[in-house]
Amino acid sequence: MSLSAKTCTPCRGGVEPMGPADAENMRKEVPEWSLTHQATRLERKFKFSDFATANRFVDRVGELAEEQGHHPDITFGWGYATVEIWTHKIGGLHENDFIFAAKTDAIYAGF
Repeated sequence: MSLSAKTCTPCRGGVEPMGPADAENMRKEVPEWSLTHQATRLERKFKFSDFATANRFVDRVGELAEEQGHHPDITFGWGYATVEIWTHKIGGLHENDFIFAAKTDAIYAGF
């Protein structure tokens, strides 16, 4: 099953975050994303033609965050949006983060 077809599952903590090798292996499924903070976060910068389009994208990613119960950090401005994902309760990456990244990529494909 593709990552974008999966649903994020609630993380209650008590789970070890992925190690760097596992994170890099999962990142191959979302190749436009970068591992940051010693492979404990995922980040991608999205480009748009103007502020209004970036804002619409951010709104849609926010809706996805509420649907999935998984909330990224998002910054945006004229022509760009940056999405940073990690599982706060475990201080690192979980499969949910990669699922959310894949779903965010699918949103971007519609812009």
